[in-house]
Amino acid sequence: MSRVLVVEDDPQLVRALVINLQAREYGVDAAPDGASALRTAAARHPDAVLLDLGLPDMDGVEVLRALRVWTAAPVLVLSARRSSPEKIEAFEAGADDYLTKPFSMDELLARLRAALRRTGPFPQAPEAPAVVDAGEFSVNLVAKKVSRAGRDVRLTPTEWQLLEILICNPGRLITQRRLLQDVWGPAHSNNSNYLRVYMAQLRRKLEPDPSHPRYLITEPGMGYRFEA
Repeated sequence: MSRVLVVEDDPQLVRALVINLQAREYGVDAAPDGASALRTAAARHPDAVLLDLGLPDMDGVEVLRALRVWTAAPVLVLSARRSSPEKIEAFEAGADDYLTKPFSMDELLARLRAALRRTGPFPQAPEAPAVVDAGEFSVNLVAKKVSRAGRDVRLTPTEWQLLEILICNPGRLITQRRLLQDVWGPAHSNNSNYLRVYMAQLRRKLEPDPSHPRYLITEPGMGYRFEA
């Protein structure tokens, strides 16, 4: 039996999805917001995720990026957002498919079956642990928390997105262009001053000596990398 996680805050739509999925012998879990979705995904390991983007506590794209840190399970976005830039952002964050609301239940089920055929059972990436210990600080990728010397470190959403990308690619150069596109979108791919400001903030919060970084390394003119 394939297990599907429904991430949606509209109770009527959740009820319709659960009824239709269970009638076709899927196991179903439901989460009304991003935080509970990430907790449920970590505990239940769904084979596929149906994800609304307009969640009450965080944008669905943030949830998608967090899921992609540790799972390749197909994610089908269900959203009222219809513009091309918003769709592109979801696909670049790791979405496998995108349906705009309102949608046909039969079409959704057909796309879900196709996604599951392509990917098979839930695969978990062994190289992406839930908690990364960098020595001076640790990062919980599922809970989206950072701690240093036993205390939580408060990061802004933008700081978290930058750190998450670097942490998930240890030792690998991540270009300025990729970071700008992934965090701020394609329209800001040349605004390198954004990166300098936010990387400086991250270093002040995480590095023992921000002026001589040990973990968040700059490759001049190219990008940044994380060294454990």
